[in-house]
Amino acid sequence: MQAGIGTEHDLLLQQKKKNLNRKRVDTWLLLIPTLGIFIFFFLLPLFFLFITSFKTFDASTGIGNEWTLQNYIKFMSDPFYLGVVWRTVKIALLTTLITIIISYPVAFQISRSKGRARNYLTLLVLSPLLISMVIRCYGWVILLNNNGVVNNTLLKLGWIDQPLTLLYTELGVVIGMVHVLFPYMVLSIMGSLEKIDHSVIRASQNLGASSFRTFFSILLPLTLPGVFAGSVMVFSLSVSSFVTPAILGGPQVKVMSYLTYEQVAVMLNWPYGGAIGFLLILIATITIIAYSKILARSEKGVAIQ
Repeated sequence: MQAGIGTEHDLLLQQKKKNLNRKRVDTWLLLIPTLGIFIFFFLLPLFFLFITSFKTFDASTGIGNEWTLQNYIKFMSDPFYLGVVWRTVKIALLTTLITIIISYPVAFQISRSKGRARNYLTLLVLSPLLISMVIRCYGWVILLNNNGVVNNTLLKLGWIDQPLTLLYTELGVVIGMVHVLFPYMVLSIMGSLEKIDHSVIRASQNLGASSFRTFFSILLPLTLPGVFAGSVMVFSLSVSSFVTPAILGGPQVKVMSYLTYEQVAVMLNWPYGGAIGFLLILIATITIIAYSKILARSEKGVAIQ
């Protein structure tokens, strides 16, 4: 009797193992197309970029046959290129910070809205994504140039005596980047706000806490994952952005993506352009890892509190 029960139990375990193995195989089969696209369109180009960056420059073919570290040495030892690195990171950090400040109240208002008002506000936030990035940037060119709407308005109000130089400056690039990346931050923060039980906020207010204290003691800590996720997304997109800096900054505001384009498309120096591009990817990756560690520590701190 016991032997029969044991045999039946073993058969059930074997059947469960077969089902689990079958599910794993099915999962991997479903992942094959995605993995193929990821490998073919991301990993392979990244690998060839890395290999090319260690090649010498050949004026006839663009890529020589000899191996060298000179591309990286040249970039890291030139104050001009190091200045471009700092400018790229600075613009990305400013864009991220300003986007957080602007997006948080908008995301909070949308999360509290209901019905048509919520739908209209969400559509308004997402509307920039429905327009080509090039068109958006040229719209800012019209607004920010010396005879544009911004300067003409300020002159008529008497707030300035002469037009402000907004176009082809770091400020102009930051303004354009904030407009482009603003929806991503709003959606990220909204995701965290939706998970909060609003009775907690009401309880804080009923206990006499001010709106300022409620925000910094309850709301902000609970939405930090959304803020950090949005920050990583916005920083990664802004540090590698090309179109916005090229149109609103031009040659006067060179960033690493612009240098990569110059070397590859204009100078036809693919190895040096590859080195700059790979360093740009490295900077973005290091920043994302640092952000992830900060996020983990922040979440631990909130949990302890």
